[in-house]
Amino acid sequence: MAGVIARRARKQRAFRWTVLILLGVFFLLPMAAMLEFSTRTAGTWSLLVDWPKLNETYPDLAAGIVASLEQAGLTALLMLVLLVPTAIWVRLRLPRLRPLVEFLCLLPLTIPAIVLVVGLAPVYAWVTYFLGGSSLTLVFAYTVLVLPYAYRAIDAGLSAIDVKTLAEAARGLGAGWFTVMWRVVLPNIRSAVLSAAFLTVALVLGEFTIASLLHRTNLQVAIEFLGKSSATMSVAVSLTALLLAFVLLLLLSLFGDSRKRKT
Repeated sequence: MAGVIARRARKQRAFRWTVLILLGVFFLLPMAAMLEFSTRTAGTWSLLVDWPKLNETYPDLAAGIVASLEQAGLTALLMLVLLVPTAIWVRLRLPRLRPLVEFLCLLPLTIPAIVLVVGLAPVYAWVTYFLGGSSLTLVFAYTVLVLPYAYRAIDAGLSAIDVKTLAEAARGLGAGWFTVMWRVVLPNIRSAVLSAAFLTVALVLGEFTIASLLHRTNLQVAIEFLGKSSATMSVAVSLTALLLAFVLLLLLSLFGDSRKRKT
């Protein structure tokens, strides 16, 4: 019996390693090809890390990078300001509305980006009229776009703790609702909040469709335009953005694992 179990364990281990190697080749081979292609022009990577020279040589790319970083930061901030208090309040005071809130937050996941743009175009005509045509106005669209992922992360964090007991204990000691949210519940879902923020940043840095069709500037739009004049630099920037998103998700995974071990 022990021999059968040992053979089965070896087969399962061999199968896991085989799948892992195949997936590694599937993901790493295109990245290796991108790296090889981007080095065909001398000085591509050195220019990429020299910001003053990059800003002088490719001003549109530099503007796209700055715009995407600003959009990512503002989108994460707006998403957290709107979603975290709402999710906590629904858990504590309005539990019957939780299915409705979940449905509304997950709805953008079922709507293709091109359809979202068709619906947002008339809205952005008024946004442009009142706020101008700045690329930062994409923050409103991106906040809607990231709701499904951010809501799932925050909801999972709230499900992992006893929110009602913590709130009742704090209220019994004289704390107000703002104190309950800010000093009692929020520290216990810090990892979920960081997960939502990391996912938001990764999604905003990789978004192209909405920005392109609404004629706004971001990193992906700048890369698309750059590809028409400098393919090697375009591929190098694409690879850098891909690696940055991978690092963010890796940090998210490592942070989540460390929180679980501490718990």
